[in-house]
Amino acid sequence: MRVPSRSKSLLRLALVVLLALLAGCSIFNRGARKGDPMDTKSVEELYSQGVEAIDKRNFDWAARTFQRLISRFPFGAYTEQSQLNLAYAQYKNNKPDDAYSTINRFIKTYPTQRHVDYAYYLRGLINFNRSAGFFERYIGQDMTKRDQANLRQSFDDFGALLSRYPNSVYAADSRQRMISLRNTMAQSDLNIALYYFKRQAYVASSNRAKDIIEAFPQTPQVGDALAIMYESYAKLGQQQLADDARRVLELNYPEHPALHGKWPHYRSNWWKLIPLSSR
Repeated sequence: MRVPSRSKSLLRLALVVLLALLAGCSIFNRGARKGDPMDTKSVEELYSQGVEAIDKRNFDWAARTFQRLISRFPFGAYTEQSQLNLAYAQYKNNKPDDAYSTINRFIKTYPTQRHVDYAYYLRGLINFNRSAGFFERYIGQDMTKRDQANLRQSFDDFGALLSRYPNSVYAADSRQRMISLRNTMAQSDLNIALYYFKRQAYVASSNRAKDIIEAFPQTPQVGDALAIMYESYAKLGQQQLADDARRVLELNYPEHPALHGKWPHYRSNWWKLIPLSSR
């Protein structure tokens, strides 16, 4: 069957329009595929760009740069160091979950890398600062009255560094942070023991105080823990246990107020009227 000449013209016109549209799409797609300049940079250039971003405290840009480097160049010395730098940039950019995941992946992938001691140290720092948010840092909220899970994990992370690399340049600072963490965790448990004691739950308060003495024997909170044990046992009518606790308290903390008057002293409730007051 013959196709009319007019129909042939319409078909040619439609074909021309279609080809023009396809050509236009191709041009635009080429422009889009040109993409991010980081796709054309060498591994050395990307690494230098990331380091420069960290130096300028542009941690978001640094993290993006090191992520691109790792995805484009998955192997090599630059990639190993970039994973450490990425974790640090994420940590400084207030993304502790991302930083913790990155640093754990680094430790598992490169357990013998020459800077792995720093990886353990950074892992401890991430959780050490995770709970210290705006209110704790700037308003004065008491960190010992908040969730201690991150601080306990930080304590374990620093402990892992010291057990594996006792001579690391990060060992001394890790020890000092562990002392601070022990005191904070002991104070948190002491707050709980005082809470139980105030509500006359003397079995719970004596048990929590005993836990403090056993778990944190060299912290400043031991004196108060002994006092809680003494007062709790006395309230329970366990005179022998109360006498034993008092004897240890007198021997080690002869000036403790529990030995010389009413203790503990609780704050009145007026402070609840103060916005953002440390409780």
